Amino acid sequence: MGSYKPDMKLTPHLSGALLLTLTALLVPTAAAPALADAPPFGDIAVLARRHTAAQISGFLTGFYGHHGPSAHDRRHRVSQQLREKQRNNPDSDVLLCAQSKPNRITVGPATVAQNAGVGWATVTTHWDGGSTDTFTAYVRLDSRPIRLDDVICAG
Repeated sequence: MGSYKPDMKLTPHLSGALLLTLTALLVPTAAAPALADAPPFGDIAVLARRHTAAQISGFLTGFYGHHGPSAHDRRHRVSQQLREKQRNNPDSDVLLCAQSKPNRITVGPATVAQNAGVGWATVTTHWDGGSTDTFTAYVRLDSRPIRLDDVICAG
């Protein structure tokens, strides 16, 4: 009964890796739905290259500095849309929502909306006599290099 006969065909042994692969294909696991819901690799790569809230806060803090953006930053670190907006409003500084330089500028924490592809932070300008103004500065998450995309004045 268990003896080998030369005319019998032997079934080859499956390697451990092949056996595990076949088992994984045949046996459903709890991880399968999670993998089905995962974004395609290309989408993951795009999300990985988007700016974070910390990067946006750092950019805006450096961009605005203590009294407003430098001439270099105004030329090279803003969107074409903002440059056009400034050309159309020569009597106002659209990046500061003001007509002069403030005494001090502070940038609040940034918020990121991944689905919208944008991040923003509230910027506060401090003026003589203790008055303040605020506006919202927007950055596209996929801008390379990072740049200011739009400014919406509060008042």
